[in-house]
Amino acid sequence: MALDILNANDRQGEYPTSYYAATSTHLPAMLAAAGALRADVCVVGAGYTGLSAALHLAQAGFDVVLLDAHRVGFGASGRNGGQVSGGQRIGQDDLENMVGKDRARALWDLSQDSVSLVRSLINNHDMDCGWTPGVIEADHRVRDVSHTHAYVDKLNSEYGYDKVRAVHRDEMRDLVGSPAYHGGSLDMGGGHLHPLRYALGLARACVDAGVRVFENTKVLDVKQGDPAQVITSGAVISANHVLLACNGYLGELNGGVAARVMPINNFIVATQPLDEATARGLIRDNHAVADSKFVINYFRLSEDRRMLFGGGESYGYKFPSDIAALVRKPMTQIYPQLRDVKIDYAWGGTLGITMNRMPHFARVTGNILSASGYSGHGVAMATLAGKLAAQAVQGQAEKFDLFADVATKRFPGGMTLRTPLLVAAMLWYAMRDRF
Repeated sequence: MALDILNANDRQGEYPTSYYAATSTHLPAMLAAAGALRADVCVVGAGYTGLSAALHLAQAGFDVVLLDAHRVGFGASGRNGGQVSGGQRIGQDDLENMVGKDRARALWDLSQDSVSLVRSLINNHDMDCGWTPGVIEADHRVRDVSHTHAYVDKLNSEYGYDKVRAVHRDEMRDLVGSPAYHGGSLDMGGGHLHPLRYALGLARACVDAGVRVFENTKVLDVKQGDPAQVITSGAVISANHVLLACNGYLGELNGGVAARVMPINNFIVATQPLDEATARGLIRDNHAVADSKFVINYFRLSEDRRMLFGGGESYGYKFPSDIAALVRKPMTQIYPQLRDVKIDYAWGGTLGITMNRMPHFARVTGNILSASGYSGHGVAMATLAGKLAAQAVQGQAEKFDLFADVATKRFPGGMTLRTPLLVAAMLWYAMRDRF
């Protein structure tokens, strides 16, 4: 019997004991769906994708039912590193080789729209989620720096993107306060935020717009038809359109999507609050940082000056018993000065990745859509995906289809063998990062 990833590591209907959950004002719990319900659109999954889709559809006059197996923002949307940036999970060089320059440019433009969308939603709905500008990419190997700087030149000259600039070694070590990095880039078009507060802000906007939100409502099956039927343990929702917005928590709900979007876990710690001088010694200008390792380290300061550090390797769907110890190891490799600092919170979450690291947009049938597989680049992209899915429901599918037309391969071995194959690949890349 397959592991139920929705409940493998968490208590039903409860947010994890994360820093984010401890510093958010939660919405009152919503009832579970019950009985026979009818809607124009049923959205499955109340993370960024589902919340954004539901909001945009409701604002366009659609009757929307939004379902979550736990609570709104429960999954990766409420647990992630909070970094927001344009582009895709892969660089434009690789994307141009994959889809050609014209389509790569169109996808770049949409990625910039995704960041603008996040900023406008925060402003329009007065969300208190601590938006802070600046994302640093830090190269952990000397030989990576020339490629990063050439890529900055490409974005400046070929894409007209002037918000990113090259950073050399001395400045990087001043910005990040660690000798681990040899250069990189600084993108002031991106930034970072409190991810759960952002998700809850979207949820409040949905409720205000008239979306019917149901929590603790696990979807058991989606039956094709016109209308389609969404089956839960206590309800049947008939809808003209359905959007699967489940990302890493899809499970076996749709085999075609599951074959292309694999769940993996990631882990974050929050230290005790640091004094001003210590915090600025770690990240001088309060930017977010992500490094060039394949098993990536990503980190930033919280509003109350904690180090929020994500990283560490773990394989299998069960979280390790000591997440704090797992993440402390890479954190102290970057910042030895944090070796004795107390860790107040440590948590894990599940995200969805694809073979080519591009998001997976799909038309399951004519009236059932899916968007997922953001591969760790989902705060802005998932928000945009929801808007594009809402447009597709309204018959304006060009932008949704631009992503859907990017071929996403099935993981080799199907759902049975994909995990051991991924473990082997991750071990190889982790070794390459070290040596």
